[in-house]
Amino acid sequence: AGLQPLAQQHQRDDHRGRLEIKPRRMRPVGQQRVQRQPETARVLRGGEEQQLPLLQLSVGDVVRVRPGERLPVDGVITAGHSALDESLITGESLPVPKGPGDAVIGGSLNGEGLLELRCSALGAESRLARIARLVEQAQGAKAPIQRLVDQVAAVFVPAVVAIGALTLLGWGLWTGDWGQALLHAVAVLVIACPCALGLATPAALMAGMGAAARSGILIKDAEALELARTLQIVAFDKTGTLTEGRPRLVAQGGAPELLAVAAALQAGSEHPLAAAVRDAARAAGPAVTPAAALRGVPGRGVQGEVGGALHALGSAAWLQGLGFVLPDAPEAEAQRAQGRSLSWLVRLGEAPAVLGWLAFGDELKPGAAEAVAALHGLGLRCVLISGDHRAAAEAVASRLGMDEVHAEVLPEDKARIVAQLRVQGRTGMVGDGLNDAPALAAADVGFAMSTGTEVAMAAAAVTLMRGEPGLVADAIAVSRRTVAKIRQNLFWAFAYNVVGLPLAALGGLSPMLAGAAMAFSSVSVVGNALLLTRWRARR
Repeated sequence: AGLQPLAQQHQRDDHRGRLEIKPRRMRPVGQQRVQRQPETARVLRGGEEQQLPLLQLSVGDVVRVRPGERLPVDGVITAGHSALDESLITGESLPVPKGPGDAVIGGSLNGEGLLELRCSALGAESRLARIARLVEQAQGAKAPIQRLVDQVAAVFVPAVVAIGALTLLGWGLWTGDWGQALLHAVAVLVIACPCALGLATPAALMAGMGAAARSGILIKDAEALELARTLQIVAFDKTGTLTEGRPRLVAQGGAPELLAVAAALQAGSEHPLAAAVRDAARAAGPAVTPAAALRGVPGRGVQGEVGGALHALGSAAWLQGLGFVLPDAPEAEAQRAQGRSLSWLVRLGEAPAVLGWLAFGDELKPGAAEAVAALHGLGLRCVLISGDHRAAAEAVASRLGMDEVHAEVLPEDKARIVAQLRVQGRTGMVGDGLNDAPALAAADVGFAMSTGTEVAMAAAAVTLMRGEPGLVADAIAVSRRTVAKIRQNLFWAFAYNVVGLPLAALGGLSPMLAGAAMAFSSVSVVGNALLLTRWRARR
């Protein structure tokens, strides 16, 4: 009986070894400290560097991290460049380049650069502590199959007590040797001690969740782990999930000053396409002067004065509404057919003219096609749900081998499409943005990219810590492996009782042998569950 808490503690310790979580004086999990995070930090206050305990830091403090040190807090880099080892969180072994403006995670190992970062989270609110809290909550939850086992155990225990009582009476009345009858009855109770039955499910769940966490798959509850194996359809958001989420300028055509004028118009904009224009202009030549009299038209474009002339940059529909006749541009149409987004630049005023076009593309993530192929290999159907125009969505779907495409979908309609897919079969949803949260919650199992929004991760049952779509197939694989182990454990637990109970009741086992057999059954179940710790995600 003592093996069950021992095995559960072993699995918790194994997972803490992954995150290096160390409880201090049995405080709640939210107050646990992360052992791999330093206990002190170099804080810049009053222009001086001070070595302070983490308890004395506040959100907003600027912390300096030297090469080779672990980051003491979550934050945003304000100065310096380096490459960080984030394997503690993401499971990714390769260093990740970081620079000013990039968010970093406490516990990551700094590479060769000196960094200064502004603290954004401390203690129980840090990324690592929140992950540890979610994992421990998940490991403490019961899967549906465990609830079934509990119901069986509720009948099994009284039944065994009744068999023990009948054994005592039967042997006592038949032989008249009540001492021997008592030994046979005790053997029945010992051999049927439901340790193996009680260990079968939680031991496998903890081992499976720990193995998944080591590979960058954070499963929040046991029900999600069990349901993932039954998925028949997986729906994907496009931008940021299958693509990088960072559009870049891939082609242009028109006047020589096209890029410089477009960059001037986009100098102050936060739009992703504006950033792509500025990056391309920066790589092509010297910095440009921002346009004057800038005026943005939401959803259409922007206009302003560049070189004393009024210009406009925006969609074809907007410029046609202003009276421009856009020329036939076969290369631009070819880009549109490939799913690229087009913007046109025109000069307004007394000498209006069309100056040219710009094509933007969002590149697929490395491994996106392999991720879809892996899901097909598992027998699942893959669906793309995107708010982009149909040409862009269909071009991506064609490159990835998607089975179905839903384009030009509004955020509020994604959940409706997921509900329709659920009628056809168990459906998972993979997304990263705020607009994906309703669909993630509506799916049987939601998968959120850790590179996305906190809202999406809160709505999903599974978080992919490396933001790689290939981890979806890995999550389903570990779910299937874990449930298979649970079934194996339950089979052996029942098999021991089916064989052992009659033997004990018929006098074939002494209490000593029954105790040894019971202990062996528990050890075999735990050992079988621990084989899951050898599982690794595909690379």
